[in-house]
Amino acid sequence: MRRIVVTIALNGALLAAAALTLLPLLWMLSASLMPTGEATALPPRLVPSAPTLEHYRTLFTRLDLGRALLNSAALATVVTALSLLINSLAGYAFAKLPFRGRDRLFAGLLAALVVPAQVAMLPLFLELKALGLVNTYVAVVVPGLASVFGIFLVRQYALGLPDSVLDAARVDGAGELRVYTAVALKLLGPILVTLAVFTFMGTWNDFLWPLVVLSDERHYTLPVALASLVGEHVQDTELMMAGAVLTVLPVLALFLALQRWYIEGVMMGSTKG
Repeated sequence: MRRIVVTIALNGALLAAAALTLLPLLWMLSASLMPTGEATALPPRLVPSAPTLEHYRTLFTRLDLGRALLNSAALATVVTALSLLINSLAGYAFAKLPFRGRDRLFAGLLAALVVPAQVAMLPLFLELKALGLVNTYVAVVVPGLASVFGIFLVRQYALGLPDSVLDAARVDGAGELRVYTAVALKLLGPILVTLAVFTFMGTWNDFLWPLVVLSDERHYTLPVALASLVGEHVQDTELMMAGAVLTVLPVLALFLALQRWYIEGVMMGSTKG
């Protein structure tokens, strides 16, 4: 009997925590459907009195937020694809390919994790400016091509790949690139999905770097475009909530679709190496 009570209490606590987590998201969605001014009314309302899609129409017609949405989707997809390629190659090499100075080089990369990303922004901006890449999509893509975290994540997972399988491919005459593409990539699947979710979400939500390197409104990503609305529509809470919904829903849908592989990659990666 005591075990049943403990189980019910534990599940109840978990449900309450889940409800508290979802409540802000649900109110954000509800507020985006409210008529103008209703979200800030007193007493506060939880559901719209007359649901409307007017704020979403405003975002896509009068404010042309559709272009920013496409910019963010394209950039996040490109950065994720290139990041998976480069980080997986580097992580696999650090885990399975012996070369001189490998461990010292990897230790140096890990030491770079203590350096805040903001510190590197100025020299990176000056370098891109010298190359004439400021205010281009390339300037947004370049910093995301490789990351110490991504290399570390793949390397830790790759340490657990069975050497016997890789050696068997080499005995059959496969070169290292063939071993990587035909064998290692399949075995690295769970951690690559995890890294893809991290990278896509990070690029999609990134605000500071696109704000620094992009000055043309036609190139704005979704977070930057939404921030530019604050001054003009600072009192329009419903419009801002509609923009927030557009920002959150794609990455939320991506996470829910890939959560099984994401969790598997995180759990297995944390126990390897």
